[in-house]
Amino acid sequence: MRRILLWTAAVLTVLTPAALEAQTAISSRAASITIGGRLHTQYQGSSVDGAVNDFFIRRARVIVDAAFNDFFVGRVQTDFAGGGATLLDAYVRMNIDPAFRLYVGQFKRSFDLFELHSSTDLSIFERDGRIPGFSSCTGVGRVCSLSRLTETLGYAGRDSGIKIDGSSGTFMYQASLTNGTGVGTPDVNDGKSASFRAGVAASENLTVSANVGTQDYLFAGETENAFAWGADVEWGTWRDGLHLTAAIAGVANWPALDTNNDPREFLAFQVLGSLYQPLDGERIVGIEPVLRISVADPADDIDDDGGTLITPGLMLYLMGKNKIGANFDYYMPQTGDSEFVFRVGTFLYF
Repeated sequence: MRRILLWTAAVLTVLTPAALEAQTAISSRAASITIGGRLHTQYQGSSVDGAVNDFFIRRARVIVDAAFNDFFVGRVQTDFAGGGATLLDAYVRMNIDPAFRLYVGQFKRSFDLFELHSSTDLSIFERDGRIPGFSSCTGVGRVCSLSRLTETLGYAGRDSGIKIDGSSGTFMYQASLTNGTGVGTPDVNDGKSASFRAGVAASENLTVSANVGTQDYLFAGETENAFAWGADVEWGTWRDGLHLTAAIAGVANWPALDTNNDPREFLAFQVLGSLYQPLDGERIVGIEPVLRISVADPADDIDDDGGTLITPGLMLYLMGKNKIGANFDYYMPQTGDSEFVFRVGTFLYF
């Protein structure tokens, strides 16, 4: 009970108008503290019989950034959605040089660009295109999309360990070594999961990157390692005209084993495009149509087990990253009936 009261007090303190106006940056002992957060509300209605269609809080996050000096900084991000508290980011970062920064703690792995992009920037409600009541994807469940495969197979998403990143000129990179068990879960074996991505700014608007990753897991009491690769291109920037992102990823679908008990191989492709147009309105300052197409084959030796996810959407911007909008996730499996979910929601950023 005491913990719940403390969580509630923290959220109320951050969300009050006085806090928004006067307490975004404070000092505490030796550190300069900056407090922010986000609140995403959502309604979803699914075409699947028996699915729960409801209003809910998708994200309710408080972010605390602490800077002791230019060299030593840290972040704690907690999500209060779902009636509990989940620690998402919890790391310290040492800014040794612009070309070399060291993280220790819990953070996003260095793999999938769509996962690395913040939910405050993305105009798709769900990266994986999940449909309530629907489950059809070899080895991982739900729809077969690029983000669903990379996240559920453990190649992308948050994990605990160490990470380095940096940039020099047009070159940028990041690499991580983590437990491989995800958010707040202790390691279960003596293995570690590694990921690395590097990119080049080919022009002012175009960035080209490639990534590789391993995921350790237990099989028959022994530690095994799965391998994945990917590549992506990004054109433009957020909230500034045309923005395009395209990615491909593939190799080991390690929960799905073939007749020789070897991991099956997956291959997925995804493209996401948006077109931000500023408006002269006092309340609505921008409009942004968005379209995602994701095609995936979760198991190379199984016929007709993949599918295509199509997500049209529209966002109306109020100010900065604050927006309201709708998505329509439509999934067409290679076999069986197509299903969809309609989502509307609000995005508050402070």
